[in-house]
Amino acid sequence: MSTTATGAAGESTAGSRASATSTAGIHAGWDAGADGHRALTPPIHTASAYAQTSHGALKQLFQRRADGFAYSRSGNPTTAVLEQRITALEHGIGAIAVASGQAATTIALCALAAPGGHVVASSRLYGGTTEFLDDTLADFGVTCTVADPWDLEAWEAAFTDRTRAAIVESIANPGAQLLDLDALTTIAHAHDVPVVVDSTLASPALYRPGDHGADVVVHSATKYLCGHGTTIAGLIVDTGRFDPRRCPERWPRLTTPNRRFGVTFADEYARGGSGLLGYARAKYVTDLGTTLSASSAQQILVGIETLDLRMRKVSADAAALASHLHGLEGVARVEHPTIPGRPDAPLADRDFPRGTSGVFSLELTGGEDAAAVFCDALSLWTIAVNLGDARSLVCHPSSTTHSHLTDAQREACGVRPGTVRLSVGLEDLEELRADLDQALAAASASIGAVTAAA
Repeated sequence: MSTTATGAAGESTAGSRASATSTAGIHAGWDAGADGHRALTPPIHTASAYAQTSHGALKQLFQRRADGFAYSRSGNPTTAVLEQRITALEHGIGAIAVASGQAATTIALCALAAPGGHVVASSRLYGGTTEFLDDTLADFGVTCTVADPWDLEAWEAAFTDRTRAAIVESIANPGAQLLDLDALTTIAHAHDVPVVVDSTLASPALYRPGDHGADVVVHSATKYLCGHGTTIAGLIVDTGRFDPRRCPERWPRLTTPNRRFGVTFADEYARGGSGLLGYARAKYVTDLGTTLSASSAQQILVGIETLDLRMRKVSADAAALASHLHGLEGVARVEHPTIPGRPDAPLADRDFPRGTSGVFSLELTGGEDAAAVFCDALSLWTIAVNLGDARSLVCHPSSTTHSHLTDAQREACGVRPGTVRLSVGLEDLEELRADLDQALAAASASIGAVTAAA
């Protein structure tokens, strides 16, 4: 999209709000009848720039007084379809597609809290997000307070007068912990603070954060939305709950005339658009160059078409494998919402009736040594740091995805020396189970041999 006012590319409600994920995942955002060639799938528009009918037409785009495309760094027709589709799937008012999930988180938090704001963050976040909060976001003068989302009193105490955003994960990586988002957003909103939810592991097939109070949803579309490990992409969705005009002094960059762009971004809400997304696209997407290519957008669109089916299978298979592994010799614990004693089990029943995704973790009794033998002994599971692939993947978080965190930070999100993260793919369940069993036996034998030798 260009620097437009409401949004050919998803800064207003776009596409059908079909209630079924399987329907919206195929149809939302695209009308074959509107295409000159009646293509059933959105074509890949590889143009870097777009011809205009007149000098005035191009000027209006840059003044955000018209919809359209000028230069693909700000938006693209193929990417626009993806933005409209995720808007429909999340029941939002608009979306922006960017080059990665990390870019989505970065832009969402910068647009809300930079410069000089304060963020309340869940202690159960993906390692890369925690590193961003501790390091790069701090370069923008933004401070952060970490709180356990399972401790509502601690969550409440973390907010200050400077807090401009809170961030949590709908399903935590890697331990698949769930949270009471309704309760967390109620607390945040009492402080007039919007809540950003990373819903990568859930996807809209299993959970819509906006239905539970979330203001902004971010996805690493690289994972389940793509589904086949081919493409890096990210998405930011405005659910329509956040309106900076309610507390204009908190977000002056949205609620007062912008010197650079000549508009007041919050005015776009009155036209059915998202001032937050308009500002985020005009400033951060364009300035930082976090553009998603048209070919990448098309890959994510294809993946979304089978999202509903894939999420049902991986959720069911992950639950079955977690139950099988629980209590086996050599396994200290299994982290999955269905395991007896998990405090979030009632949330799984209440908020995740379709499943809790395909990611969970187990802790081996022999620490990292056992984890290394276990991972190396697997033949069907592949050692890789991605998740949400059609292939089943495994990694050791404390030496990879969470390796740059402190011991206390790793402990807070359930990552220990013996923790192994599993991302269940689409292979046969029995073959996956058999591979885990033989790898677990190998790890147990190795640790036993070391113990005997000592």
